[in-house]
Amino acid sequence: MSTDLNDTHRPWLDPKQEPFIKIRGVTKRFGDFTAVDNVDLDIYKSELFCLLGGSGCGKSTLLRMLAGFETPTAGNIFIDGEAVANIPAYARPVNMMFQSYALFPHMTVEKNIAYGLKRDGLPKKEITRRVAEMIELVELGDFRQRKPNQLSGGQRQRVALARALVKQPKVLLLDEPLAALDKRLREHTQYELMNIQDQLGVTFIVVTHDQEEAMTLSTRIAVMDQGRFIQTGTPTEIYESPDSRFVANFIGSANIFQGHVITSTADHVVVRSAQDDTLQFTVRHSAELAQNTKVWVAVRPEKIRMLKDAPTTPGPNQLAGSVHDIGYLGRLSNYKIKLDNGKMIDVTHPNQTRPTSGRHLVDWDERVYLHWDSASAIVLTH
Repeated sequence: MSTDLNDTHRPWLDPKQEPFIKIRGVTKRFGDFTAVDNVDLDIYKSELFCLLGGSGCGKSTLLRMLAGFETPTAGNIFIDGEAVANIPAYARPVNMMFQSYALFPHMTVEKNIAYGLKRDGLPKKEITRRVAEMIELVELGDFRQRKPNQLSGGQRQRVALARALVKQPKVLLLDEPLAALDKRLREHTQYELMNIQDQLGVTFIVVTHDQEEAMTLSTRIAVMDQGRFIQTGTPTEIYESPDSRFVANFIGSANIFQGHVITSTADHVVVRSAQDDTLQFTVRHSAELAQNTKVWVAVRPEKIRMLKDAPTTPGPNQLAGSVHDIGYLGRLSNYKIKLDNGKMIDVTHPNQTRPTSGRHLVDWDERVYLHWDSASAIVLTH
């Protein structure tokens, strides 16, 4: 979603824009355990924002504090200028869609969607109008009289989404909304979710542990670990410019080489490998680093070129090894390459042509030569 954003759709870059949601110094402790540790975060109106992290990182606890199901131990949360940390869940301009969907099994699609409006005492005509709009939005017109056990997983997910949106919240919180769906349906539903959010302009905050889901859905991502935000940015920024080894390894996969700085200029740095001092890496880098600084060079598997022929001239960012293992995934293949120095690295190659003999680009135990551009890697200092 964020890869096509222009500056008018990046309010976080405009100092004049006021964040729609402000999280300030929020901490949540359960006894001696700190689930969320003094975090600050700004989310802007109409963002589809993802909180991404592994199990136990604090993302769901933070979502529950936004919803009002948990009270911060310290700090405050502001939604549209109003401090809400001490406001009960039912009085907040927020609704939540749970991972389990929590549909009433004895109610039809129509009645499930209308339930919250009836509880709020809205006039019957208003309820009928809103429910009809939501059923059309989620494309369930032919299923309005069915009960949840007569629906597919994707259809139940859309009912839950409609029920959450029909109350017209300013913020919709989604806790692992697609986790119960199979891979193909999950991928399809991601785009449905994005389209619905774009049509309504409601601010969505999604909790997920699925990196691909976060990358597909979000305008921005906050990567969490041990109750703190490790890095916040657009999917492109997080993937292409991770600021730590943790993020580089957590978002996708990365080959990481430890080394130290030999030379550094305003636009590139030269690093000598710590494992093999005959290897050097040249990386395009905007900040100068002191000589002998300990660093790590990270390069994504898909950025590496793999050839059967040795390079005619030696140079930086060149490695050699043999194919240790192959994983065929249809549209691409993953190759595990054992380098001459013993290190194992991953190389990903798209399968752009259909092999007539069933052979891969290269085969097991075959010798290969690897290379990447200086702009394809990144230098990490921690």
